[in-house]
Amino acid sequence: MAEIRIIGTAHVSKESVREVQEAIVEFSPDVVAVELDQARYAGLKRQAQEPSIESVLEAKTFTQLLVQWILAYLQRRIGLDVGVEPGAEMKAAVEAAEARGIGVALIDRDIRITLRRFWQSLSFFEKIKMMYALVASVASIDDQEIDVEELKKQDVIALAMEEFRKFSPNGARALIDERDAYLAHQIRSLSLSHERILVVIGAGHQAGINRFLASPETLPPIGSLTTEVKSRPWGLIFGAIVTFLFIFLLVAIIFSGVGIEVLITALLYWVLIHGVLTAVFTLLAKGHPLSALTGFAVSWFTALNPLIAAGWFSAIVEAKIRKPGPGDFGRISRAETLSEMMEIPLFRVVVVAAMANIGSTLGTIFYFIFIFPILGIDVGVVITQGLSNMWAAIQGIF
Repeated sequence: MAEIRIIGTAHVSKESVREVQEAIVEFSPDVVAVELDQARYAGLKRQAQEPSIESVLEAKTFTQLLVQWILAYLQRRIGLDVGVEPGAEMKAAVEAAEARGIGVALIDRDIRITLRRFWQSLSFFEKIKMMYALVASVASIDDQEIDVEELKKQDVIALAMEEFRKFSPNGARALIDERDAYLAHQIRSLSLSHERILVVIGAGHQAGINRFLASPETLPPIGSLTTEVKSRPWGLIFGAIVTFLFIFLLVAIIFSGVGIEVLITALLYWVLIHGVLTAVFTLLAKGHPLSALTGFAVSWFTALNPLIAAGWFSAIVEAKIRKPGPGDFGRISRAETLSEMMEIPLFRVVVVAAMANIGSTLGTIFYFIFIFPILGIDVGVVITQGLSNMWAAIQGIF
């Protein structure tokens, strides 16, 4: 049976770097297993290949990409505050192992799978809470005193994990529980071919991995941790409901007898409310006026089609104007302030897309809340009279 030593680290800790280096010398493992996948390992080695701008625009996963960048930015800001590059302890583990001719094993799940499973597992309200929490964190991080070593204490970690589960139980499952199981699978696999294994992981995973290693029968099948999660079709459902309600509203107005002027006004406000809010949110993201104008022009239609979004069109125009380049990915990963990130064309394009979509969604919500007060009609009377007249017309036909 292999001897396994697990070191729980903080990813921006000087003490963790020293601890890892000393453990490799003292424990003398024949393999060092690190909480990295191939993509992040290549990033540490500065060997990562950046995706093309075209692939980013075609994927249209703007909100997911923005969440990923903001999370990375928050970790980077903490690292800057304590004078340590994020992932420095993993890099130190890899370099120390390679210097001694010790094998390095990458045991974490592919970051792309983790992020997709994380985002797709979130409910609609969890996504809203997540975005709000990220914005609040970015706004407040400069005012916080951070004791990284204090964060590594098990009681603090346990409290943080508990709070995260309360905040987002589905997100905690994808980011923590599933990865605990995946990491434990990889460690058990290594134990079949190695005698002394040093495992370097984030401290938040240590307790979960230890439980799985102590009770391997509780491990879920490895295949269940790597397959794509079927995303909840909330966007399609929401879009279908919006389309139905809008058509129902128009039909009710037509048959209620309140007049063609009311119908035209209802249509006009549908265009204006969506267009104005989409354009305003695009401009708030510091988008180009042409991107805002594009959002204004298409949002009335995209709000009725669950398969497309206003932000996609605004992003395409923004990309044509800002002309993001392949080097933008590296600049985003090195940016030290949010304002510096906003000056990077690719980041601006993604923010414009996300903000335009938020504006369009708010347009739909505000429309159904305020349209009847704006029209100055009683919703109950319009719907009741409209349905009654429509039924009478149907009976007359048949």
